[in-house]
Amino acid sequence: MSEKVILSINKLSFGYSKERELLKNLNLNLNEGEILGVLGASGIGKSSLLRIIVGLEVPKTGEVFYQEKLLNKKNYVLPTQKRNIGLVVQEKALFPHLNVLENVKFGLVGSRRKKNDQAMKYLNLLQADKFAKLMPNKLSGGEQQRVAIARALAPEPKLLLMDEPFSSLDADLRKALRSDTRDLFKETKTSCIIVTHDFEDADKFCDVVSKLEEGQIKYL
Repeated sequence: MSEKVILSINKLSFGYSKERELLKNLNLNLNEGEILGVLGASGIGKSSLLRIIVGLEVPKTGEVFYQEKLLNKKNYVLPTQKRNIGLVVQEKALFPHLNVLENVKFGLVGSRRKKNDQAMKYLNLLQADKFAKLMPNKLSGGEQQRVAIARALAPEPKLLLMDEPFSSLDADLRKALRSDTRDLFKETKTSCIIVTHDFEDADKFCDVVSKLEEGQIKYL
């Protein structure tokens, strides 16, 4: 049985100025349940690629399809809130005025009980349920990142984008969170693109490793 493509990017070009294109006729296919690593130096366009997929940037040319639904093409952009694609960034970006449980519930729909149950499900899966009533400033960097991943997974997107999610952690925390997160993605059949400059993160976490080079994806 052939694998199902969940994300397809065709001839994508993007740049913040006419003089410098970061992405040039980029093509990418991601299969359902697959974890893809994109390596590359800072400033090369890795984060821009994720921002285009989630709807925070608009490409100059090209098309993006997610679950066979058109997200981007010339003169058309589907709003971010209608994409159901999760995003985890290096800065963790938890709301400082909300406790952990309320952070993970943010953006969920349904009754209060349903939202509580859904949030606790993912806090449990990421071994962060014991932090539920704590404020973000009471957590370590690794604990905050577990909560950030739980929040991104709680709406149950089929695709999660991760921008240097482990880079601020010490070696032991990094290894543990990387392993736990990969196991969870495989359990929930969540597809993922992780961008990083760290080969070990890509090698240990991903099914497929690529490199963003000269504006294009090149598979290693």
